[in-house]
Amino acid sequence: MAVFSDLDGFRAQLASMPQVDTDARTGAAERDAQLTKPPGALGDLETLAQWYAGWRGDARPRIGTPQIIVFAGNHGVAAQGVSAFPPEVTAQMVANFEQGGAAINQLARAAGASLDVHALELDRPTLDFTQGPALSKADLTTALAAGWDAVRVDADLLVAGEMGIGNTTPAAALACALFGGTAGDWTGRGTGVDDAAFDIKMRVVAEGVALHRGQGDGIETLRRLGGRELAAIVGAITRARHLRIPVILDGFICTAAAACLEQTVSGALDHCVAGHLSIEGAHGRLLAALDKTPMLSFGLRLGEASGGALAISVLKAALECHSGMATFTEAGVSGA
Repeated sequence: MAVFSDLDGFRAQLASMPQVDTDARTGAAERDAQLTKPPGALGDLETLAQWYAGWRGDARPRIGTPQIIVFAGNHGVAAQGVSAFPPEVTAQMVANFEQGGAAINQLARAAGASLDVHALELDRPTLDFTQGPALSKADLTTALAAGWDAVRVDADLLVAGEMGIGNTTPAAALACALFGGTAGDWTGRGTGVDDAAFDIKMRVVAEGVALHRGQGDGIETLRRLGGRELAAIVGAITRARHLRIPVILDGFICTAAAACLEQTVSGALDHCVAGHLSIEGAHGRLLAALDKTPMLSFGLRLGEASGGALAISVLKAALECHSGMATFTEAGVSGA
């Protein structure tokens, strides 16, 4: 169960997050230098393996129990017409996840990952953030705790994703409030809205940011402009840090939620890598602001943790090479 009962308690967990195991990371780098390949020949796979080793505290790790979690929530701003789909689709897609019929079900199976789906009070959307904060302090705490509790303690990799009609709108508002600029800099077409709905969406983002920007840290910004599924992602990422479970970030919405952590405590996302670059609006701009380089770029804009799930296989491959390859001595090969 979550070890916090209010937002101050959650912030205390952020203040006490463990740091990378430098001995394990150094050990991984030393092993890499002895493997049967030219130095640096595996490029970013080597960097990924050393990063993962440092967070797992093991210089020769492998991935055996990756977990994917999809959190679902509904949003009050959807009533303003910011999405091409009605809010009822959120619950319908959750049912599809549970029945195994969605893209993420297939991608999770292909990656050898468990998949958990958590619907968060779909019958009680957040409030319209153009009128006031999206969530009360109590509701935000509950959503953070839901994410915290959803992480399996035996997982050795986490991918958190989302489902929520209209949720690219709070994601754009969060990014704009946290990093500056205009609504137009951060707002994309999400599910593919037409020009009229896109104009509404930019107006909604601009009004929300004007009302709430500068009212507190990243967690307070999340309360004012976010949603339950975004908050649950934040809770899950934080719990993963305390368990030393590395995290692969999914797309724009997941990354916007995660940015609230980094804007609250610098370094809060050091245990995270970006799984992919989506084609949703300003995802690239957001990753650049967080200094995250995406592992993949396949033109995805689905959400559901789909891009992060694809990246699991890349990270697995990096670790199989790192931990499974022979050294020059073991192979009887003359090193440089």
